[in-house]
Amino acid sequence: MEDALEDSPQTRSLLDVFTQDASALRSYTHNLHTSCQRVMDAQNELCLATQSLSQQIKAYDSQNFPLEGEDSILAMTMKQFAVHIDEVSSVHQVLATQLSDRMMYPIGRFLQADLDEISNMGEMLKISSAEHDNSIARYMNLRKKKDNEKTRQEAVDDLAAMRRKFHQTSLHYFSSLNALQYKRKCSLLEPLLGYLQAQRAAITMGTECLHRPALDDYVSNTAASIQGVQAELSIETQKTVAAISGIEHDCNTLYHVDLPPDTTDTPTTPTADHQQKGGYLLMRCKQALIQTKWERCYFFTQAGNLMCQRKDQVAGSLILDLNETGTAAEAAESDDRRNIFQIQSPTAKKTVILQAESERQRDEWIYIINNIVVNSGYVKGTADLALQSDMSQSAAVSIPKINTPTRNSQGVTPSGKTPATPPSTPSDGGFIPDAPIQFDIISPTDENKPFKTEKEGPPMRINPFTDSAVGIVNDNNADNSSFYQTFEVRFLGCMEVRADRGETLICETIRQIMAARALHNIFRMSDSLLVVSSQAMRLVDPSNHIVRTEFSLKEMSYWAAHQENKRLFGFIVRARVSDKSTFSCHVFECNTSAEEICHAISTATNLAFQALVEKKSAASFQHEEESTASGEQQTENKPDTS
Repeated sequence: MEDALEDSPQTRSLLDVFTQDASALRSYTHNLHTSCQRVMDAQNELCLATQSLSQQIKAYDSQNFPLEGEDSILAMTMKQFAVHIDEVSSVHQVLATQLSDRMMYPIGRFLQADLDEISNMGEMLKISSAEHDNSIARYMNLRKKKDNEKTRQEAVDDLAAMRRKFHQTSLHYFSSLNALQYKRKCSLLEPLLGYLQAQRAAITMGTECLHRPALDDYVSNTAASIQGVQAELSIETQKTVAAISGIEHDCNTLYHVDLPPDTTDTPTTPTADHQQKGGYLLMRCKQALIQTKWERCYFFTQAGNLMCQRKDQVAGSLILDLNETGTAAEAAESDDRRNIFQIQSPTAKKTVILQAESERQRDEWIYIINNIVVNSGYVKGTADLALQSDMSQSAAVSIPKINTPTRNSQGVTPSGKTPATPPSTPSDGGFIPDAPIQFDIISPTDENKPFKTEKEGPPMRINPFTDSAVGIVNDNNADNSSFYQTFEVRFLGCMEVRADRGETLICETIRQIMAARALHNIFRMSDSLLVVSSQAMRLVDPSNHIVRTEFSLKEMSYWAAHQENKRLFGFIVRARVSDKSTFSCHVFECNTSAEEICHAISTATNLAFQALVEKKSAASFQHEEESTASGEQQTENKPDTS
C-alpha cells in the first residue's frame, strides 16, 4: 500500500496476483451459490409437493367411488395419513426458512457486497490509471514560453487531482484485496455451517414430531395390514389364475359356432325344467318402411317375458309377452340366412324373427321358449316375490352353486338342549316352493325401538384395511348379558317353511331366495349389525342404533351355515298364530365365516338355557322355603285344645 502511488512494475505484478486470486474466488463462489440455490429450490419444491400430496390425499374422501361405501375404512386411513403428512410438510417448511436465512443469505451477501464490489473497484482503478497517464502526458508536453503559464498551471492542477484520485482508488482497492483473504475463510464456511445447522434442527424437529409411540404403533399396524392384504391378494391371484384356466377349458366348445368333429364334450341338453335363457341374437327390424336390417342384441327371458337389451342400454325392454295363449316358437326361413327361428303371438298379432349363431343354439331357444309358454312363463315359488321387496334395501348378489350338504350344523330344541346331529330333512319335507319371499327385514312393531349402549360414539375397527365384522367392537355389553357378540350382516330374505329344523331345508331356502333376487334384479342390500347375546338376537341399524327386528332365543329352532358359500347362513324361527305354530327361515350374508355366527348363536342359547335352569331351581327352592315357613306359622297359631 505504501508503494501504491509510485505504481512500480513490481507493485503492478503483485497486484496482478491478487486480482487473479479474487477473480478465481469470485468464479468459485458464483458456482457455489448456484449449487446452494438448487438445494434451496429443491427444498421449496419439496414443501409445495408435500402440501399438494396432503391435499390430494384429503380429496379422496370427496371422490364418489361406485364400489366403496360411505363409511370406508380406507377413507378414514387416508385422512389419518394426511394429518401425518401435514406434520412432515411443516418440518420441510421450517427447513426451507432456515436454509434461506442461514445458507443463502451469507453466501449472497459475500458474492455481492465483497466480490462484486472488488471487481468494480478494479475497473475503477484501471480508469483512474488511464486518466493519470493522460494527465502526465499533457503536463510533459508543455512549452517553455512564459505566455503558457496559465496552461501550465492548469496542467499541474489536473495532474495533482488525477494523481490523488489514482492514489485513493489504489489504496481502497488494495485494502479490499487484503481484507478478502480474511473474508474468504469465513464467508465460504458460514453458508455450509448454516446448511448443516438447518438440517440438524429439521431432523431433530422431525424426530420429535414423528417418533412417537402412538405413531409407531399406527405405522406398524398399517404395515401389517398391507402385508395381510398383499398375502390375500396373492392367494386370490392364484385362485383367479386357476379359475381362468378352468373357465378357458370349459369354454373350449363355446369358441366354435359348430362343435368340432373330434370334440369329446357333449353340450348340456335342456329339459322341461329349464325356463331361463339368455344370449346374443340377431333380430330382424324394419327400416324405411320397406327395407329391413339385422341388429345384434342381448335377449333373455324374465317372468314369462322375452326381453331385449342393447349394449348401450342400462335395462332391458319388453319384446314379447310369452304368457299369451297361442304363443309359439319354431324354425323359419328368412333373407337366405341360416339358423332362423320365429316367435308368433296371435293375441298380440306380432311375429319376432331371430337368428342364432348355430343350429344347437336355435333349438335351445325354441325349446325353452315353448317351455315358458307351457308353464305360463313363471318359475314356481318366485312369481310374486319382487312385489314385496324394498329396492332401496337390497344389494347385488350372485346365485351360488347349491349341492346337498354332507355335514349338519348345531340346533337347539325348544327346551334349549343341544340335540344330536339330526338327519338331513328332504327338500320337499319342509320347503314350500310357492311361499312368498319377504326381502325387507324392518318390523313395524320395533321400527322405532332404540338400541342403546353405555358407550357413546360410533363403533371402532381394529384393522384399518379390512371390513371384517369381527373388527367391530363395543366395550359394554347390551342389556347386561353374560354373552355378547356383534357381526356385520346383510339380510337377503325370509320365507315360510313347514318344518322347524333341517340343514337341507335351510340350503334349499337359500337357493330359492338367491334365485328370486337374481330373477327380479334386486341388486341392493343394507348393512345391519347382528347382536347375539344371551338374552336375545337383534338386527340393529349401524347408522343410528335403531333395532330393526328382534328374535327371542326361545323362538330359535335351528340354524346352519352353507357348506360351499361360507358367507351365507340361515336360521328357522318359530311363531304361534291362533294356537298354531308357524316356521319361517331367515337368510343372511356376512363378511366373516358364517360358522362363527352359528357358533355364537349356539353359545348364547346354551348360556340362556343354563340361566333358565338356575332361575327355575332358585324359584323352586324359594317356594319350598316359603311353604315350610307357612306350615310352621300355622302350627304356632293353632289353639291349644288340651
